Amino acid sequence: MLAGDLYVADDPEIARRQQRAMRLAARYQDAFIEDADKARPILIDLLASVGEGVEVWAPLYADCGSNITIGARTFVNYHLTALDVARITIGEDCQIGPHVQLLTPTHPVEPQPRRDELEEALPVTIGDNVWLGGGVIVCPGVTIGDNSVIGAGVTKDIPANVVAVGNPARPVRTLRPAHPWPPDARTRRTPRAPTCRPAH
Repeated sequence: MLAGDLYVADDPEIARRQQRAMRLAARYQDAFIEDADKARPILIDLLASVGEGVEVWAPLYADCGSNITIGARTFVNYHLTALDVARITIGEDCQIGPHVQLLTPTHPVEPQPRRDELEEALPVTIGDNVWLGGGVIVCPGVTIGDNSVIGAGVTKDIPANVVAVGNPARPVRTLRPAHPWPPDARTRRTPRAPTCRPAH
């Protein structure tokens, strides 16, 4: 699996490691809410290596945990999803935004191996002093070099009255601007007459 060979996704040993990671991640979240410093030993138990001065805000989601290393002084914001079937290496002095995904597993393109529940995984490497913006997804086998900045989907200003989609987001349609009410429109509207039903 770590060598990048095909493996059986529902292998009992993999399932055991995933259950351990889920238990430790849940314990880390509960402890982090109470005291981040006291939660640190759980994080160290969950991950392969945690450098000096690392901050990882809970919740954190990991496949195994034991294949993740984080270099010194790196900050990880809420909701990191790190599917570490292969190794995930995060360098020193990195900034990881909220809801970042680091994904090592992939699936065969051919239909039958997928049906046979075969997977493979390729390592993800994040260099030193890298900033991953909120919501960034890093795919299997990707290496991001030192000092790089990776932005999320909306990378430029979006003008008023448009529909913007895509990654990076681009305006694809212009909307008609709404007709603004005068500042005192609500107070000077004529109240509607109450509707009365005749008594029987």
